[in-house]
Amino acid sequence: MKLVIITSSIAFQKDIKAMLKKADVKTYSFREVTGFMDFSDTATPENWFASEVNETESILFYAFVKKENVDHLFNLISEFNSVQESLSHIHIAVLNIEKSNNLKT
Repeated sequence: MKLVIITSSIAFQKDIKAMLKKADVKTYSFREVTGFMDFSDTATPENWFASEVNETESILFYAFVKKENVDHLFNLISEFNSVQESLSHIHIAVLNIEKSNNLKT
């Protein structure tokens, strides 16, 4: 098993759920979170936002995923991101599970 963490704009919530289903991930958790980006080091013309700090409505998914399904999920997200015209993308990270009280690793 692997621990998969996915973050994105809340606008992609339905897309992520569909990709999890396609990758045969049947159990996962998610919650709305506030995304934060500090633009204070960015020169004013490069800053598209009016303030130096930008907060966005984001979403965080996490799931224990079978090793054999991780690559498929990664590919689905990569394909989705490759056709996005917006600057916002879906981000995914995978962590190894060293020890668990109820999962086979």
